[in-house]
Amino acid sequence: MSNADMRGNRPLSPHLQIYKPILTMVMSILHRITGAALYFGTILLAWWLIAAAAGPAYFDLVNGIYGSFIGRLILFGFTWALVHHMLGGLRHFIWDMGAGFGKEAREWLAKATIIGSVVLTLVLWVIGYMVR
Repeated sequence: MSNADMRGNRPLSPHLQIYKPILTMVMSILHRITGAALYFGTILLAWWLIAAAAGPAYFDLVNGIYGSFIGRLILFGFTWALVHHMLGGLRHFIWDMGAGFGKEAREWLAKATIIGSVVLTLVLWVIGYMVR
């Protein structure tokens, strides 16, 4: 038998349509999405810093954009993505240490990441408005 025959009879790799979505799978996908969103947010942060260095008029323009409803909504989403990605990284760190592999622990960590990211984002924004 040739190698071509052996390769031709191998099963196809499974894909997302075969797997039943579970919370840890969704969290893994969301971790990748938030990581990609952080690239966009970093560009916004760099733009703000460049505007601060460019002078008061340009800085006021950028602050006006960020201070609008849409700007604040984007910044809120960036904050949530940052916090969620950080907590997801901590979850992976716990797994790297060899803990949290049981079914209950995995589910608890996934739920804690979701709830923690929302709560911490809200706390950060409330503190930000109180300090302001």
